[in-house]
Amino acid sequence: MAEQSYSKYLTSCTNATKKIYMNKSKPYYKIPDAERLSIIEKACKQVSRGVFFSTVIIISSFLPVFLLTGQEGKLFGPLAYTKTFILAVDAILVITLAPVLISLFMRGRFRPESANPVNHFLEKVYEPVIRTCIKWRKTTIGINLLALIVSIPLLLSLGREFMPALDEGSILFMPLTLPDASNSEIKRILQVQDKIIKSVPEVDNVLGKAGRANTATDNSPISMIETIITLKPKAAWREGISKEDIINELNKKLQIPGVTNGWTQPIINRINMLSTGIRTDVGVKVYGQNLDSIYYFSEQVKQHLMGINGVKDLYVEPITGGKYIDIVIKRDEIGRYGLSVDDINTVIESALGGMKLTTTIEGRQRFSVNARFGQDFRNNLTALKRLQVSTMNFGPIPLEAVADVKISEGPPMINSENALLRGTVLFNVRERDLGSTVQEAQEKLNKMMNKMPKGYFLEWSGQYENLIRSEKTLKLVIPIVLLIIFLCMYFAFHSFREAFFSLISIPFALIGGAYMIYFWGVHLSVAVAVGFIALFGLAVETGIVMVIYLNDAMQQLVALKGNSKETISVKDLREYVIAGASKRLRPKLMTVSVSMFSLIPILWSHGVGSDVMKPIVLPMIGGVLTSATHILLVTPLIFLMTKEYELRKHGKIEVLETK
Repeated sequence: MAEQSYSKYLTSCTNATKKIYMNKSKPYYKIPDAERLSIIEKACKQVSRGVFFSTVIIISSFLPVFLLTGQEGKLFGPLAYTKTFILAVDAILVITLAPVLISLFMRGRFRPESANPVNHFLEKVYEPVIRTCIKWRKTTIGINLLALIVSIPLLLSLGREFMPALDEGSILFMPLTLPDASNSEIKRILQVQDKIIKSVPEVDNVLGKAGRANTATDNSPISMIETIITLKPKAAWREGISKEDIINELNKKLQIPGVTNGWTQPIINRINMLSTGIRTDVGVKVYGQNLDSIYYFSEQVKQHLMGINGVKDLYVEPITGGKYIDIVIKRDEIGRYGLSVDDINTVIESALGGMKLTTTIEGRQRFSVNARFGQDFRNNLTALKRLQVSTMNFGPIPLEAVADVKISEGPPMINSENALLRGTVLFNVRERDLGSTVQEAQEKLNKMMNKMPKGYFLEWSGQYENLIRSEKTLKLVIPIVLLIIFLCMYFAFHSFREAFFSLISIPFALIGGAYMIYFWGVHLSVAVAVGFIALFGLAVETGIVMVIYLNDAMQQLVALKGNSKETISVKDLREYVIAGASKRLRPKLMTVSVSMFSLIPILWSHGVGSDVMKPIVLPMIGGVLTSATHILLVTPLIFLMTKEYELRKHGKIEVLETK
C-alpha cells in the first residue's frame, strides 16, 4: 500500500539513531540532541519561507487602507499601521527567534502525531471526507463553482453606503422654520418641541438652541433650531423598541406647520458640515448665476425627489423669503430741511444698529459700550416711521418725512462655492441604503438636467460624495494588491502554477464573506471592504501552508519510489496527496482557528464602535470558513489532478522545493 510506504518512510528517516520506548503500550521517541537540532533546522527551512511570505502578503493586502483619504483614512489608518508594524516584526521573528525558541523548548521525549487524541480524531473525520471528494471530483468542483456563482449576484444585490451608521447614543434634532419667523415665535416653537420630546419615555434630557454663537464658524440663522436629545440606557427602553423607532415616533409627534424636521447625530452632523458643507446625509447642490432661478430649480429637484423610498427630511434651503427693512432717503425732502444723507444715516445707526460710545476695560478684557433706542421705539414699522430727526430750523421731524420706510423680501443667506452662487436640496436616508437611494434619485434627475440652461448644473454632495471617492480608490488599488500577492506567492514557490492555485482561494473566500454580510443585513461600505482586504491575506496564508505540505509529500514519494510513471502509479499519487493533506491537518486548522476565535467575540459586542467593527469582522469570519473548506477539500484535489496530468504527459511529476 502507498500509505504504508509513506508511513515506512516517515519512520525510517531517523531509525539509525532514535531509540523507541514503550509507555503503557504507547511509543515515544528519544532523539539524540544533534539529530534533534538537525530536524528542527530542516523543519524551519521548510515552513519559514511560506510563513514569511504569507506575512508579507497580509501586509501587502492592507495597501488600499493606507491609500484611503478623508474620514475613512483617518478611521482605518491606525488599524492598518498597527497591524502592519506587528506583522513586520512577526515576519522577522519567524526566521530569527522562532527557530531558537523551538530548539530550546522542543526537547525530551516525542510522541507521534497519531498519539495526540485531538489530531487522531481530526484525521479520522477528515480522511474519509477528502477521499470522498477525490472520488467525486467533478461533483466537488461543481459545488464549489456553483456556490461561487450564486455569491456573485448575492454580493451585487447588497446595498451600498459610505460608512456604517455609528450609534453615538444621542440624537440631534434640527428643525427649520420659515426664514421670516420672529425671535418670539422661534422661542415658542422651541419650548413646545422640547416639551413634546420629553414626553417620550426613552428620552433622558433635552437641550434646544436657536440662532448662532458669536463666531464666524457658526453661520446658523435664527430659523435653524438645534436640539440635542440624550437617551436613557437601553435597559430602561420599552421592550422591542429601537433607536429608529424612537426617531419615527418623535417625528410623528413633531409635525408642526411651517417647520421641516431633520434628524441626525451630533458628531456626524459636525463632520458632514465641515467636510462637505452639507448638514444632512445627502445634498443636491444647484449652481447658477441668479438666485431666483436657482431657487426655482431647487424646488424642481425637490418635486422629483419626493416619493422616493428612503428619502427623509427633504428640505430646500431657502434662497428667498427673508424680510428686510428698506429705508430709502428722499433727497428732495432732506434738501428742503437742510439735512444731508449722513445726518439721516446717523439717526438710523444710533436708533437701530447702535452707536459705539466708548470702550471699557476690565482687567485684560475690553468691551465696547453701545447705545441705541429702546425696544418699544423700534419693534414695528410705525415706530420706525416716527423716529425723530433733528433739524436746524424746523425742529424734530418724523423719519417718514424724509425717507420711505418699508419691508421688502430678499435672500435670508447667500451661499457661494467655487465663485458660483449655490442653492441646496437636503435630505437624509433612512430605512434604505445610501447607494441605491441616490442612484434612483439620479435617474429621476437626469432628464431634468438636460433642460437646465447654460451656466446652471447640479452636483451631489454629502456622504455620497465620500462614497464615490472611496470606491474609486479601492477599485484602483485592489487589482494592484492582487498582483502583489501573486508575485509574493511566486517567490515563495518559484512556480507560477502553484502561485495561481493558491490565489484561487481568494474568490472562494468571498463566498463566505458575501453570505455572512447578506444574512446579517449589512450594506457594502468601506468597513466591509477593509474586512475583505484583511480576508485576502488570511485565505492565502492557509493555502500556502497546505501547498507546502503537499509538495513535501511529493518529495517523500519521489525519494522512496523515484520520479517516473513506471514506478509511480496514480494510486500512489492519490495516497500521498491524502497523507500530505491529512497528516499535517493540525497546523492548518490551528491557522484557521486562531483567526476564528479571535474574531467571533466581536459579533456579540455592544456599545459605541461596535457598529463599525462588526462590518469588518463579518466577511472575515464567513470568508475564513469557506476558504478553509476550499483549501482542505478542493486544493488537494486540484493538486492531485495537476500531478496526474504531469505524470501522463511528461512521464514524471514536477517536485518543488518546499524550503
